[in-house]
Amino acid sequence: MKTILITGAAGGVGTQLRRELAGKYLLRLSDLRPLAPGKGEKFARADISNLADALRITRGVDAIVHLGGYSVEGPWEGILSANIIGCYNVFEAARRNGVKRILFATSNHAVGYYPRSETIDHRVYIKPDSRYGVSKVFGEALGSLYADKYGMQVFNMRIGNVNPAPIDKRRLSIWLSPRDLAQLVTLGIEHPDIRFEIVYGVSDNTRSWYDNANAYRLGYRPQDDAEAYAREILAREAPGNAIGDLYQGGAFTHVEAVPNPAPLPKSKTVHGPARKPAKKAVKKTKKK
Repeated sequence: MKTILITGAAGGVGTQLRRELAGKYLLRLSDLRPLAPGKGEKFARADISNLADALRITRGVDAIVHLGGYSVEGPWEGILSANIIGCYNVFEAARRNGVKRILFATSNHAVGYYPRSETIDHRVYIKPDSRYGVSKVFGEALGSLYADKYGMQVFNMRIGNVNPAPIDKRRLSIWLSPRDLAQLVTLGIEHPDIRFEIVYGVSDNTRSWYDNANAYRLGYRPQDDAEAYAREILAREAPGNAIGDLYQGGAFTHVEAVPNPAPLPKSKTVHGPARKPAKKAVKKTKKK
């Protein structure tokens, strides 16, 4: 049985993926936050912005599913540490430890400034919608370098939104069910001919903005369609932001930062824009 490292295993995507892959692989789980491993799992706490930690957790695994990082738009310091330095450390540690295959969780936000009226495939020019999106473009470019220069096998999944069900109108186009996520990840681990691939991590959605022919070419056969939830979602959908509703990236095209959804206890990391303290009112006195 193969040993698979999942970074960012305590996050939402990692948690759902663990359930779907249980019993199929030996899972080595890694995150900054503690988690309780289940049967067939082992936990290794690590900060991937530290190369020594990355070297330790990547030793002796057959493949890496790299989910770890800052998962929303945020301040540059947080994105740089987790998504740029951390991503480089995971790739470099894998190379030094002889791990050939990496599945990189890139994002729809790497191409989020394409209009919703346009259908795009894996060959389009990158159009990131945020600092977060830029960090995912960096990871894709890094994967290309490591595939060409070092012969690594890199499977880039431009993930939409993983949830048991889509939660709003935008997600009707980018939803990825947990079981379709597991199928895509299994394909990335097992396919014998991966060198460098970009696929979209979405289910078979009727309203999809993506031509996912490259994933289908490799054998992906998603089972779910967000359209099953469309009537309920559209009935309650409120008007959105004029800019966000125009582009595939949604709110990422107009927000500057949001709170980190997975902050660490006693962390010194900035989770949002600093707020200046309110000035105290000064009581004016008349001159005598």
